[in-house]
Amino acid sequence: MDLAEQYRAYIACLNAREWDALGHYVDDRAQHNGKPLGLVGYRAMLENDVRTIPDLRFNIEVLVAEPPHVAARLRFDCSPRGEFLGLQTHGERITFCENVFYTFANGKIVQVWSIIDKAAVEAALGR
Repeated sequence: MDLAEQYRAYIACLNAREWDALGHYVDDRAQHNGKPLGLVGYRAMLENDVRTIPDLRFNIEVLVAEPPHVAARLRFDCSPRGEFLGLQTHGERITFCENVFYTFANGKIVQVWSIIDKAAVEAALGR
């Protein structure tokens, strides 16, 4: 399996909000930053992200695949509502990146380590 292609399909699934297809990409044992979520919790996390950021779109800026791992730098240009990362956004448009590392097993994501560039969010909000 080509993990880079699988990852691109996963990102397309997220951008299309095809939550029922998420199980094609995320394992039932999925963890996020060390916290066990499973597929149901992972989906709930993403759905919450979209509620907070209705115009959320995942844009791959850098992608490296070295099975069973994928590393990506994702760029976001969006307008979060209310509070985001503990900051009041007032719906302002912001640009920031996320550096994320995935571990795959049997073609599905089992582990995610994610760091969002909060300093870029603060700078975009003038803080």
